[in-house]
Amino acid sequence: MTVMSYLGAIGAAQREAMEADERVIIIGEDVEANVYGTTGAGKSRKDKGDFLEMFGPARIRNTPISEEVIVGAAAGAAMTGLRPIVDLSYSSFLYMAMDQFVNQVAKNRYMFGGQASMPVVFRSAMFFGLNTGAHHSDRPYPMFMNVPGLKIAVPASPYDAKGLLRTAVELDDPVLTFEACPLWGLKEEVPEEEYFIPFGEGRVVREGSDLTIVAVSSAVPEAAAVADALAEEGVSVEVIDPRTLVPLDVDLILRSVAKTGRLVVADPAHRTCGAAAEISAIVAEEGFESLRAPIVRVATPDTQIPFSPALERQLYPSAATITTAARRALGLRAPELVEAGH
Repeated sequence: MTVMSYLGAIGAAQREAMEADERVIIIGEDVEANVYGTTGAGKSRKDKGDFLEMFGPARIRNTPISEEVIVGAAAGAAMTGLRPIVDLSYSSFLYMAMDQFVNQVAKNRYMFGGQASMPVVFRSAMFFGLNTGAHHSDRPYPMFMNVPGLKIAVPASPYDAKGLLRTAVELDDPVLTFEACPLWGLKEEVPEEEYFIPFGEGRVVREGSDLTIVAVSSAVPEAAAVADALAEEGVSVEVIDPRTLVPLDVDLILRSVAKTGRLVVADPAHRTCGAAAEISAIVAEEGFESLRAPIVRVATPDTQIPFSPALERQLYPSAATITTAARRALGLRAPELVEAGH
């Protein structure tokens, strides 16, 4: 085991994949000048060279500044035998290639009757919470959940970031991974050897019996903090991290709700038609008899993201807003209201 950052674990996964299979390449805008260090930690131009020296310019390729070209080229490369990892930088850049994603990447395996596979991974970073404004703060994974043929990963820890990316490269279907930049500096022990996390297999972050919190992406550490805090009040909270949204580990979520009888879903994406909405609907349809209280969602309001740090901080699920939702699901009053006699 070695301590890795979230970003370092991604770099380690890419290095392992390229060492294991010469068909794996990295393409994207300016990737030669932004190549990750040997441990994946390098982020500046002075760190340039580790990947380039190890794998050569044929496997580390700069592209034109055109997302439609990048995604189309990656799809063609995947269909002709390569296994590209595509660095698309800001997740909001995915919009420029929607035709390629929806009509080519997602559909070609079906349209060719299974005669062609699409082993390509698209990495994108969600820069929300960093005061980058409306154009660069999107969390667009919910809209891609609506596109059949795409697999979607939302790792919330260094361990998951490495294991999910290694699995993604091995799959013959297109994968979109959405990395939450607020988690980039998160560190934990990660195995140095290669390992793989199956898609569709969620993780129990904390075990509990009174309430289930299903948390997505950056909401996972916030939900874990809530579970720890409520434990001091004698409340047992189970925290579930789906890790992948397509496929979704429905069985794990339903088993947890069957045990606790209560559900809070925390998701940093917008509230309407989001992952929280889908998870809530599934539980309402398939696990209604287990519920002892209404499902509560904690998501970002349906509004544009402001530049102001003070305003932006209030929008995303936090330990405070998840705690309020948990108390509502449990029928508990806040301690300050109890002390005031309310």
